[in-house]
Amino acid sequence: MSTLHNEIDLDADGRHVGYLRLPYSVHRSAYGWIPIPIASVRNGEGPVVVVMGGNHGDEYEGQVLVSSLIRDIEPQWVRGQLIFLPMANFPAAAAGLRTSPLDGGNLNRSFPGDPAGPPTAAIADYIENTLLARAQYLIDLHSGGSSLLYDGANMLAIEPRDADEAQRLKALLAAFGLPRAFLHPANPVHAASAARRQGAISILTELGGGGTVQARLLRDARHGLLNLLSFIGLLSGPLVPDGPPGTTQFYKVSGSRHYVYAYERGVYEPLVELGEQVSAGQPAARIHFPDTPLREPVTASFAGNGVVVCQRVPAAVERGDCLFHLAEPV
Repeated sequence: MSTLHNEIDLDADGRHVGYLRLPYSVHRSAYGWIPIPIASVRNGEGPVVVVMGGNHGDEYEGQVLVSSLIRDIEPQWVRGQLIFLPMANFPAAAAGLRTSPLDGGNLNRSFPGDPAGPPTAAIADYIENTLLARAQYLIDLHSGGSSLLYDGANMLAIEPRDADEAQRLKALLAAFGLPRAFLHPANPVHAASAARRQGAISILTELGGGGTVQARLLRDARHGLLNLLSFIGLLSGPLVPDGPPGTTQFYKVSGSRHYVYAYERGVYEPLVELGEQVSAGQPAARIHFPDTPLREPVTASFAGNGVVVCQRVPAAVERGDCLFHLAEPV
C-alpha cells in the first residue's frame, strides 16, 4: 500500500487542487512530507486522462503547460476527468534537475516503483498503481531538458501490439498533430509501459529543450493536447481548436545505429544541423582537446541514415555522452 496521502478527492466533481503528501523524515523536519502538486478537473462519467509534466525536473515545457491547463479548463467543459501532475518528480523539478537530489532517482526509469522504497520509487508506484489504474490515457510532457535539444515538437509512443491498436494509436497521434511521431519498443521502466500495464494508452512529447521554453512549441503542444482531449470526447467549449495544429509524419528509431556517442572527453563541434538528412558514415562531430593543443580532434560519424532530430546542448563532453539522435520516416 502506498505511503502517499492525497489531499484531494479524485472521485469528486469540480476542480480540486492540492498535494500528494509523501512522508519524508529528515534532520530539519522530523515529521515532514514532500509536497507533490496534483489537480483534478472532473465532471461526471467519461474518459480519464492523466496529464503529467516534470517527470524530469529540468524539462520545463510540460510544467508550464500543465499549470496553465489547471487554471484554464472549467469543469463544465469536461465529460470525464483530467488528473494533472505539473511537477511529477517534485524534488527533481524543484531543484531544476533531471533526477531527484534526494535519492538520485530518474522517475522515467523507476516504474513500476516501490511503495516502501525511496522517494522516486514511491512516486512511481503511486502514479502507476493509483492514478494510471483509473485512467484510459497518459499524456507525459517531456523535452530535451538541459542536456539535449529536440528539433521542434515531437511525440513518442510504444509500438502497437496489433492492427487494431495501431489504428487507434495512429488516430490519437494525428489528433495531437505535432510534426513528428516516433514509435519505439516498450521499456518496462518507462511511464508509457506503466500506462500499458494498467490498460491505458500513452503519448509522450519531446518539446525542444536546452533548459528553455519556446513559445511556438508550447503553443503547438497546447493546441494539439486540447484537440486530442476533444477527439476522445472529454473536452468541449471555447478552448477546443478547429482541428490539430498540423499533419503528423511517422518515424521509427532503430536502436544503436540511430545514436552517436562521444568516446573521448573534450569539447564537441557539431558538423550537422537539427533537421538535416544524414547518411551512414557521414561525419557527425569533431571532439577537440584544448588541454592538449597539438592533439588532432577525433571525428565521430553516423552509423545509420536518418534525420537529425536531437543533439546535445553542452559542448563539454565525456565518454558515453549522447551527441546526436536520428529517426527514419516510415
